This record gives sequence, structure tokens and C-alpha cells, in this order.
Amino acid sequence: MTQASILLLMVPREGGSATLVFAIQMIAIFAIFYFLLIRPQRKEQKRHQVMVAALKKGDEVVTAGGVIGTVVFAEEDRVTIRTADTTKLVVEKTRITRVVSARPDAKANAKSDTG
Repeated sequence: MTQASILLLMVPREGGSATLVFAIQMIAIFAIFYFLLIRPQRKEQKRHQVMVAALKKGDEVVTAGGVIGTVVFAEEDRVTIRTADTTKLVVEKTRITRVVSARPDAKANAKSDTG
């Protein structure tokens, strides 16, 4: 092959911007995934971490297994909940899905702080 024929092969053809279109499509797909899936999941994780960190004695909680109980003792990574008069369960803090009601004195303190 001569040098001229090699140069002719290297010249871009019509529609040579297909790679640019593909790159733009991939960026758009990533942006859609980020705003519809990744970002909301991160917000939910942060909200859950704040809720779990704020667990105190007396809070009524629901676990991932559907067990409803009152927090009796809270450690760094576990909580002890009372589900009946004599039944106590030790559960990982991360397995608490929601706080049904905060302890009564916390509500009173919140009202006095805002008012």
C-alpha cells in the first residue's frame, strides 16, 4: 500500500460522528439512572441512618421482620426492645425500619423548644 492509499483509508466517512452520538446516549442513560435510582436511594439511606442514630429508650419501633416493640436499651449497634410484658429481643439497629412514636418526654421537649 502506498502512503496515499493509507491516508484515504484514514479519512472519516459520512456518519463518522456515530461514536459521539453513542457517547451522548451513554451519558444520558447514566444521568437518568443517577436521578431516578441512585440519588433517591442515597437520600433514603441518610434518612434511615439519622433515624437509627436517634433511637432512644422509650421509642416505639417496627423491625424489618414486622415486630413492634419499645426500646428498652440502646447500644452502638444493637437495641433491646420489649414486645410484651416479659419478652425482650435484641435486634441490630440497622434492622429497625421505622419509629412509630417517640418517647413522650421527647415530644414535650420538642414542643418547648419550638414554642
